[in-house]
Amino acid sequence: MYRSRSARSPNLREPDTRLAESDKIEGAGGWDALEWTKIDPVSRSVPIGVKQFLLEDEHVVVEGYGVVLVNTDDAGTLFVTNFRLLFLSEGSRDIIALGTVPLATIEKVQKIVMKLPSGQRQPEKTGSQRLLQIIGKDMRIIVFGFRPRTKQRRAVYDALLRCARPARLWDLYAFAGGHSRFSNTNPKVRLLNEYCRLLGMGFCQASIRAIEDGSFTLSNEYWRISSVNSNYTMSPTYPFALLLPKSISDDKVLQACTFRARCRLPAITWCDRGTGAVLARSSQPLVGLMMNMRSNADENLVAALCTQIAGEKRRKLYIADARPRKNALANGAMGGGSESSANYFQSERHGGWSWGGGNLSSMSASVSTLGDTGWLIHVQTVLAGSAWIAARVALESASVLVHCSDGWDRTTQLVSLASLLLDPYYRTIKGFQALVEKDWLAFGHPFSDRLGMPTISGSGNMPFELSRQASTGSLPSSPVRQVSGSSSSQAQNTSHAQNQNSPIFLQWVDCVSQLLRMYPFAFEFSSAFLVDLLDCMLSCRFGNFLCNSEKEREQAGISDACGCLWMYLAEVRASEGSSHAHYNLFYDPLKHDGPLLPPAAALAPTVWPQFHLRWACPSEAQGGEVEAECRKLTRKFSELQRAKEAAETRLNEISVTVESLVTELRNEKLVSTSAKDAVKRASKETATIKRAVQSLGFNVNFSPDGDCNVCIESNPTEIPQRSVCSVSTTNSNGSVHGSEKSDLSEPVTVMQDDVSDNPLIQVCESLCPMHSRDSGCRWPNPGCAKFRSQFVGLKANFDAFDRLPIYDNYFGT
Repeated sequence: MYRSRSARSPNLREPDTRLAESDKIEGAGGWDALEWTKIDPVSRSVPIGVKQFLLEDEHVVVEGYGVVLVNTDDAGTLFVTNFRLLFLSEGSRDIIALGTVPLATIEKVQKIVMKLPSGQRQPEKTGSQRLLQIIGKDMRIIVFGFRPRTKQRRAVYDALLRCARPARLWDLYAFAGGHSRFSNTNPKVRLLNEYCRLLGMGFCQASIRAIEDGSFTLSNEYWRISSVNSNYTMSPTYPFALLLPKSISDDKVLQACTFRARCRLPAITWCDRGTGAVLARSSQPLVGLMMNMRSNADENLVAALCTQIAGEKRRKLYIADARPRKNALANGAMGGGSESSANYFQSERHGGWSWGGGNLSSMSASVSTLGDTGWLIHVQTVLAGSAWIAARVALESASVLVHCSDGWDRTTQLVSLASLLLDPYYRTIKGFQALVEKDWLAFGHPFSDRLGMPTISGSGNMPFELSRQASTGSLPSSPVRQVSGSSSSQAQNTSHAQNQNSPIFLQWVDCVSQLLRMYPFAFEFSSAFLVDLLDCMLSCRFGNFLCNSEKEREQAGISDACGCLWMYLAEVRASEGSSHAHYNLFYDPLKHDGPLLPPAAALAPTVWPQFHLRWACPSEAQGGEVEAECRKLTRKFSELQRAKEAAETRLNEISVTVESLVTELRNEKLVSTSAKDAVKRASKETATIKRAVQSLGFNVNFSPDGDCNVCIESNPTEIPQRSVCSVSTTNSNGSVHGSEKSDLSEPVTVMQDDVSDNPLIQVCESLCPMHSRDSGCRWPNPGCAKFRSQFVGLKANFDAFDRLPIYDNYFGT
């Protein structure tokens, strides 16, 4: 097993803490102290465990074992895949984020051979150390150490030479990964939907069919969607659909485009439906060397941007030139230049202040050299220019036309940032996506040229910077400065015409982060969302930011062959819902529901710690303590909210069960009350019958088992019978003779012929309603008339009842 000197095993979840503790990149003390003898060279195949860290269709090209990440003094395995440089810690067997960088994000790779002085050499140590320095476009500088005579550094170096800058566009990982998982709608459809929203026709939804048959040319009172560039024949760097004044026909548009560089004529990029003011963009006019060339079609098109103000005269037009004055004059020598306010009605020209970002030739810069590049000065000028444009539109209801030389770098920065200030919709996650796709992608910002990536026509316009430093006796005290010096020397050898790399988009996102700092309640997204967006853009993992224009992306079939960055970010947010780090905890859409007009004193940018300091000073990049505590409280609140919802659900279930039990208990009470009432009525009826029988001279006794005993104080003839009650007679000597229980269907047998003196018979005759006064019975052939005893048992002979003829006089009133 190979281990580092400190035998530390960093955790992937805490890469920032380890980097802050060691901070080996800023000094040389940790480089000399590496104990290379403890790293045993082992030849093995790619471990199976690394497959769990690989993405879809990602495969290992070269691996190096026993490699040390000098920044954190960690030993592990270094893999070069077709997508990234991946460092796997030997101790934790997990990925170290600092040592894992996408190949497209690598700006420079340098070999460094460090020879120790002879007096410092020890027998167990080797005489030189093989180092490989990686400089990234994301402000990352990392150093890997290799054992001598293993040729692993050479293998990794050659793999980076082949894979980091592929010769063809289709060799990028974005095409290998496919789009099956992160597919999305066609970007043309999303552009038309944004145009419909600007026209106030958000109810209209575009479709591929509408694009194919050309039925997307909608319009309102002032503006219309034109298909004049549907085949990219007018301007190959403009989108297929343009938002133009309704009063200008397509024929006039084709005439006007020839007066602008690269045929990038004035087109509307944002409009205010309430005031009629517009924000337009274009390239420089071709006024000629003497600056006296004019175009009536171009002047009419620019004049049409200024619609009539209700009750007033025509609105004012500002023409903002984003170039320094010397650049505008230099372009005049090549046929370009600037407009004359005298030729454009109600116009006022402003420019010469270098509003846009500077020409930074390198995407990478260390934290220590960030100030030397004038980065913050460029950010401030972009903020100031955008704030001025937004103020003209919001306060004066004026229209503004912005252009630079080609209209795709400084112009895009100013127009998109001014739109972000004017429209609250662009300050949401969905709106920010629409803004980037409209102003940056559709209007042809050359991302491939600015990132140094291959285009559809071939390889990138700047070779991958791979160099080898000469052997030195000792390591310089500051490797960062030494790398910067190497970059400068290489930049001098490379002509400016060949070097088109420039962090224009990164500079604009930095401006957005400054606005997010100034207005923490105005944006739905957080700084973490902007960082992840930049990482995805620099990695070229998705196809959204490939090529230089919409036309090139369509020719390469990007939307069909590659995944969509926006779908990936949406899936990442869906894992945690509204508590995800991409959402701004302080967002309040009602607090800033109009334009943002920052005062000039607030336009003092600071270093963006979440991006610029996340690798060098990770503790500073974690954000403020208030935001961190607020996010913890929000996460805790979300957990409590879910627990509350679960408790409420359980409470509802218990409430339903209780209500069901209450209903059953109520029903049981009703049944019990009815039974009690029935018992009471039966008791009353029993008492009444008892009193009635007792009034006839009988003693009635009810036993607990329900039997009834009737006693008669006389000496009647014993009449044995079977009845429901047990009838006992007492003779003169006090003996009691009991009778058997009666069967309801059996007749009673008379034991004596003379029963006329029997009191039971007398009672029967007196109580029977069918007994006549002449001791006759009106019931023909009744059982009681035959046996003279049926009525006592209160039972009728139903066989006789069935034979009973019906006469009306049997029933009384």
